[in-house]
Amino acid sequence: MGSHLLSKSSFVRGVQCEKHLYLYKYHYKEMDQLSDMQKAIFKRGTDVGKLAQQLFPDGIDASPATQFEYDKAVKHTKELLANKQKVIYEASFNFSDVLSVADIVVNEKSGLRVFEVKSSTSISETYIRDAALQYWVISNCGYKIKDFSITYINNQYVRKGKLNFEELFITESVLKLILPLQKWVEENVTRFKKVLAKRSVPVIDIGEHCYDPYICGFYEYCRKHIPENSVFDLSGIHLNKKYDLYRSGIIRLDDLTEDVELSKNAKLQLDVYKSKKDLIDKKAIKEFLSDLSYPLYFMDFETFQPAVPMFDNSKPYQQIPFQYSLHHKKNKNGKAEHFEFLADAGTDPRIKFIENLLRDTKGGGDILTYNKSFETLRLKEIAESFPNYKKVIEERINRIKDLMLPFQKKYYYTYKMQGSYSIKYVLPALIPELSYENLEINEGGLASVAFESLYFETDLMRIAEIRNNLTEYCKMDTYAMVRLLEKLESI
Repeated sequence: MGSHLLSKSSFVRGVQCEKHLYLYKYHYKEMDQLSDMQKAIFKRGTDVGKLAQQLFPDGIDASPATQFEYDKAVKHTKELLANKQKVIYEASFNFSDVLSVADIVVNEKSGLRVFEVKSSTSISETYIRDAALQYWVISNCGYKIKDFSITYINNQYVRKGKLNFEELFITESVLKLILPLQKWVEENVTRFKKVLAKRSVPVIDIGEHCYDPYICGFYEYCRKHIPENSVFDLSGIHLNKKYDLYRSGIIRLDDLTEDVELSKNAKLQLDVYKSKKDLIDKKAIKEFLSDLSYPLYFMDFETFQPAVPMFDNSKPYQQIPFQYSLHHKKNKNGKAEHFEFLADAGTDPRIKFIENLLRDTKGGGDILTYNKSFETLRLKEIAESFPNYKKVIEERINRIKDLMLPFQKKYYYTYKMQGSYSIKYVLPALIPELSYENLEINEGGLASVAFESLYFETDLMRIAEIRNNLTEYCKMDTYAMVRLLEKLESI
């Protein structure tokens, strides 16, 4: 990557953990594989950065042709500034083997105005540290920095027609916050260079720092010694407590003794794990079932959250429903019928989504979901954006009940659930022949990413494949609910 030893990203890694920095620099191939969700988050950051360039049009992009040519990018930036180029995108600077790439630089007679663009909706301490490092590099290259700002997304912006970039983005000066950090930056640059000069990986054990500010890229690499059924699988206790147990030498669930103080849920989880006896509260289950009225609808939604609102009457990161699955049973012994809807990518999916859903759920009977707060909130949001449907949506909301409740409250609990009441754990524990593992899309985050990709996909075969995968996943969610209810009824 050219002659630099440190960059913005490696500096942040070093602040988190010296071992993280060292592994990232010299053992990159050992890094945990990026998930599709992580890739989507990185792409979102890049896309938002490009979009923010609209705030300062007619700039020149100084990006290198490849990640191995930053020396050329630094030279190019220097030439552009010397030639009085007004606006530069992806401006590269190198001081003392530390590389800084600024998203937007505005070159004025009185100095540079630097803008760092973030796809988040607020400014974090990590962003301040990131900006402080950039200021240190650029100013030490001999440039006067008039101001340094962070540009981020305004989550209160509601799209009405064409995007309004001035309203979509918030720009906030952080100059007063980063100036006092310049000595801290220099001290850490010196420290990290010493770390990278070592011939062996720093000896640092896992701890709370593995999650702050982000989950470490070598999370799994550093946890190879943690067995299955460890104290980290306990539910209902704080992360600090888990690491206190770990540091005291208690790692396996089998190592926990009765004198260790645990929360109610964690103790229940441990007791069931050690006894291998299922916990079944038949009375509570019977009360839950007696509150259900057939015919029953088993309902599940999928949503996506574009950082930049794509449709009128929507905000950044608003969850936009694009798909539902319904299984319908007229009575306890009846066969479940399946109904589904998957929007076409290209337009706002919400109108067709709600019109089809209202048609498929008309009539009496309860509507079962797994975690009713999610579907209820999505319906309320549609009612707010499209008031014509408000009255009938409220009728559907009043019929919704939550199948998650008996598992959340431990009316039915088995050690195979590993302390979780997520349907991804409950289903294989109670219905072993059913599983999400063999599905191409097997969780909501992937479904969200997959559908958003359809707005840009041109390969018809790939479009058909993604739509089929989305259909199979959403259908599994509601079929799983049918089988789980039947399991409870069989008790």
